[in-house]
Amino acid sequence: MPFDLELKHVLGEMPKREYHLQRLATHLLPLQLEHKFDYAGSLERVLSLVSVGSKRYLTNKVDRCVTGLIAQQQCVGPLHTPLADFALVAVSHYSKEGLASSLGTQPIKGLLSAGAMARMSVAEAISNLVFVKITELADVKCSGNWMWAAKLPGEGARMFDACQEMCQIMKELKIAVDGGKDSLSMAAKIGEKTVKSPGTLVISTYAPCPDINVKVTPDIKGSAHGLETVLLWINIEGKFRLGGSALAQVHSQQGNECPNVLRTDVLSNAFKVTQKLLAEGKLLAGHDISDGGLLICLLEMAFAGLSGLQVNLTNVVDQIPHKSLDEASRAIQNPELAILYAEECGWVLEIHPSSLSEVQAAFSAASVPNYVIGCAKGYGLDSTISVSAKGRTLLHSNVKTLFKQWERISFELEKLQTNTDCAIEEFNTLDYRTGPKYFCEVDLKPELILKRATRSICVAVLREEGVNSDREMMASLLKANFEVHDVTMSDLLEVKTTLDRYRGVIFPGGFSYADTLGSAKGWAANIMFSEKLSPQFQTFRQRKDTFSLGICNGCQLMSLIGWVGSFDERTAKQIVDVPDVALLRNKSERFECRWATLRIASSKAMMLRKLSGSVLGCWVAHGEGRFSFRTPEILHNLKEKQCVTLHYVDDNAKPTEVYPMNPNGSAEGIAGLCSPDGRHLAMMPHPERCHEMFEWPYISPGFQITKGVSPWQVMFNTANEWCTAE
Repeated sequence: MPFDLELKHVLGEMPKREYHLQRLATHLLPLQLEHKFDYAGSLERVLSLVSVGSKRYLTNKVDRCVTGLIAQQQCVGPLHTPLADFALVAVSHYSKEGLASSLGTQPIKGLLSAGAMARMSVAEAISNLVFVKITELADVKCSGNWMWAAKLPGEGARMFDACQEMCQIMKELKIAVDGGKDSLSMAAKIGEKTVKSPGTLVISTYAPCPDINVKVTPDIKGSAHGLETVLLWINIEGKFRLGGSALAQVHSQQGNECPNVLRTDVLSNAFKVTQKLLAEGKLLAGHDISDGGLLICLLEMAFAGLSGLQVNLTNVVDQIPHKSLDEASRAIQNPELAILYAEECGWVLEIHPSSLSEVQAAFSAASVPNYVIGCAKGYGLDSTISVSAKGRTLLHSNVKTLFKQWERISFELEKLQTNTDCAIEEFNTLDYRTGPKYFCEVDLKPELILKRATRSICVAVLREEGVNSDREMMASLLKANFEVHDVTMSDLLEVKTTLDRYRGVIFPGGFSYADTLGSAKGWAANIMFSEKLSPQFQTFRQRKDTFSLGICNGCQLMSLIGWVGSFDERTAKQIVDVPDVALLRNKSERFECRWATLRIASSKAMMLRKLSGSVLGCWVAHGEGRFSFRTPEILHNLKEKQCVTLHYVDDNAKPTEVYPMNPNGSAEGIAGLCSPDGRHLAMMPHPERCHEMFEWPYISPGFQITKGVSPWQVMFNTANEWCTAE
């Protein structure tokens, strides 16, 4: 029976503290811009800001696919561009329910108004979350992270104002904050000067998602399919203030008119209408307006989808009251400037022309301002991007030029943290990339109905300290009707189980023993130099009714213990010290997590025989994945015996050594090997992390999908069929 317990009975009498906060007067200067505004020059400077430009330098060095539950990570589109608005994780490998999350923070606007900054941070988090279907807005919970120099004069009062406004807008939206953290000493004394960080509030939202497949991402979709689609702008406040904007920042100013969100009823209605349209499948893409304003939002959608744009703001200029524009744009009689660069709350949607009237009617019925501002047409880096208003051309360029300007800041930072040659190589690919084209001839419909064997086929997923990919591997095997046993190396050493009871042994990915002695070396030594385990593994390997699969760390292990790549009889010490096939450090000299394109070769690999010739996307996540061969003859023999199973390929499906399409620098783009009889397969990519289509971050146009089945699941099903037939 619940009852009301007073907090003092739990925590005791907490001492009350009294704060005397000092308010300091601030004098804000209006933004001043030249009458002959340089659109091209200002845009290039805005695109070069760290807050606006590409974050690619942050995304590829962390594992974004581990667990196999990731339905949306940071990157979208054919070139895996870091522009996702939200994160999405499935709650289980056997359910479509998930948890969505988003962020919002506007620290520069806090220099003008702490209260407006707090409201804008909440609004940004909500406008990022709008593109994934959640249960309802009222279910959104938030975490607040405060970073402030709160003890300095005037800052405590500003933080108090921000907290009040944060609470107020959350009440108005009927959402809640249920936790957070603070760092309230964000200042340092250097000599006689005190340097303080701008007061910052980071809002993190999270909400339940009933179906992880109901979402849209920022990349324009229609152009890749040869369609001309409509761009619809959802504007919440109906004002266009440039204070605290990226445009003001690149002109070394702040401005005095700060964006804010006071029409929370409009924001709430816009959220609900967008969610409804999302569930009905009326939206193709969407992106929120944040750092950089409407123009940057549109360009980012174009970059992500490699799409051309034709934007015309005449209709908007004619409808917007003059007084709604920032004073700076009015002073130089340039209303388009405020419309393009104001960082007011809102978002842009890509819509099929056939749905436009219905979509606009839905927003208008909810009193949400919406404007058709142009169309997306043309696919590829050479596609045209044009922006005009009232018969005047404001921007005329192509995707490649602007995309490289946006990527340059990331490129310069990337050179400081990775192999410089690789950073240059990746940047140069933006001159010619077209996006991957997937291909698979396997009829996936029969894979939906797997016949369960009359007897259980047992496989062991073998774990060692540091393995982290076992659960997604087990899910893939369970869906293939295997009886899956979770087995540790300790279980084998303590004879809790033995390998003779299993038809298959799986070596999952991870970082066994933290890769302290080198990738998988500790794991391999435990097998090769154990009098108890070594004979058991050799017996299993030589049995004709068994198979094995090594992924990532497991692939490194299989090369070290000689299960793939070795043809000559060598001692255990020789094999471990100088293996015939070694997985060396990536050419980039760091860990790489990429969505790579693979071509499945015609090989002896039993598990891949149905997929031979297919070109598929697949996750890779490793620091040491570069295949190296002790002698040229070994590679020659492997190819001659059809033991090379996979290649990293370029956008034309040709094996490549070009970074990042080849993420590690493997010779001839080799990504996997098998034993001469095809029973033992080792590969660096992670098919178990994309055995469901929701795990695929990109699907190329024209790629036929059978609902509920990923082509990668076929390899696990094939193993089951092989065991059943034996």
